[in-house]
Amino acid sequence: MKQYYTAYLKTNEEITDFFAVRMIAVKIGSNKKQYLDLILADNTGEITGKKWDISDLELPSLNMIQEGDVVKIKASVTEWNGLRQLRIARLRKAVDQDEVDRTDFIKAAPEPSDAMYEFILDEAEQIKDEDLRGIAVKLLSDNKEKLMYYPAAAKNHHAEMGGLLYHMKRMLMMGNRYCEVYANLNKSLVVTGVIVHDIEKLNEMISDCDGVVSGYSFEGQMLGHIIQGIKTIDKLAEELDVPREKAIMLEHMILSHHYEPEFGSPKKPLFPEAELLHYLDIVDARMYDMEEALIGVNKGEFSDKVRTLDFRRLYKPDAF
Repeated sequence: MKQYYTAYLKTNEEITDFFAVRMIAVKIGSNKKQYLDLILADNTGEITGKKWDISDLELPSLNMIQEGDVVKIKASVTEWNGLRQLRIARLRKAVDQDEVDRTDFIKAAPEPSDAMYEFILDEAEQIKDEDLRGIAVKLLSDNKEKLMYYPAAAKNHHAEMGGLLYHMKRMLMMGNRYCEVYANLNKSLVVTGVIVHDIEKLNEMISDCDGVVSGYSFEGQMLGHIIQGIKTIDKLAEELDVPREKAIMLEHMILSHHYEPEFGSPKKPLFPEAELLHYLDIVDARMYDMEEALIGVNKGEFSDKVRTLDFRRLYKPDAF
């Protein structure tokens, strides 16, 4: 039975437990000696692990360990540059699957995928604009199987089973509130934009049924989900005979939702619904990363540095 969960590990703690391997590589250190570099995970998050000064005799058994395997390790929890990591003394592959409960290593959204899907589909079916409703409902229906388990990212925000649905649902919930406040917004466009903006992550990334991404598809590497999304809308709009202006506006929402060229958007939003989509996306991503960073942090203490938040260390207040 698993005892030590990644999010709750404390510096100087000595542990012996099971973890899933997300990345493993033999590297050469500055002292010219080989060491093992790993990213280890469970259902609460990930942590870097190092096994220093490995010998040639150890290599055959270490080379048998692959990404996705569960390993048992003995290690101490250390801190380097403000981040916790594991200094591994021993590790072995868990050859007996009865040793582990697989749910301990599957990070999943906090809500059932089928319930999130039904919520989003209901939102799509209520879209007033017939053309936009047709696009949203068809995309959800055609991709239902993958949506049940796909993450929203390989790493960082919503990198978990059902993460894309969770991201989409929370953006829709926020978008609905904004439409109540700002009467100028076209709710049909907001809802459809949320549903389509990341839909091609289903074809950009390669994920197993546990929501663990092993890499990117050929088209995903060459084009990325933004361009893939534009291609999908262009084709679907023609198939459903959607007016060109509406199709182009949806494509622009996909194109501009990362906002900056360095993040993949060659144009910034040119109408209010597109601007809102960017902020719905970034707010949900930031809130997710903050929530995850504070799991396991005691009240009155700070988290590890968070790479996606400019290496800030977040504070969990003791006063509330």
